[in-house]
Amino acid sequence: MKRFSVVVLNFAVVLGFFCPAFAVMSAERLAKIPEVDLDPNGVFKYVLIRVNSNDDDSYVDIVRGYAWAEYHADIYDRVAGELERGGGLDCECLGGGRIKHDSAAKKIHVYGYSMGFGRAKHSVSTEKIKTHYPDYEVTWADEGY
Repeated sequence: MKRFSVVVLNFAVVLGFFCPAFAVMSAERLAKIPEVDLDPNGVFKYVLIRVNSNDDDSYVDIVRGYAWAEYHADIYDRVAGELERGGGLDCECLGGGRIKHDSAAKKIHVYGYSMGFGRAKHSVSTEKIKTHYPDYEVTWADEGY
């Protein structure tokens, strides 16, 4: 009988002390993820990704856009794979589109959609981009592919 009570006590200690620590670790880990990462110039595909904590209900939406990607899924697969590899996080693609980035003119235009993931909420993406590029003119439209 003593063994049973020790096991129950240890289980309670684990629940009482370690679960909140994991939640803090997840929140700290989410806070360290850059919300925007874009190539500096060109027209390229982008995706809006929600990164969810497995430990609680916290999440962060991130924008990723790269000229090397032939498909929106190329970006999503690489980013999600890197983030999920460490454990404790799950990713879901909220949609995609295209970005025209002109760093010399300090302009970014977000538009279009992803055939595989659908149209991202460009308004959400542009707000995040504006925060990351405060001295840029950032616009969006639902037109175009």
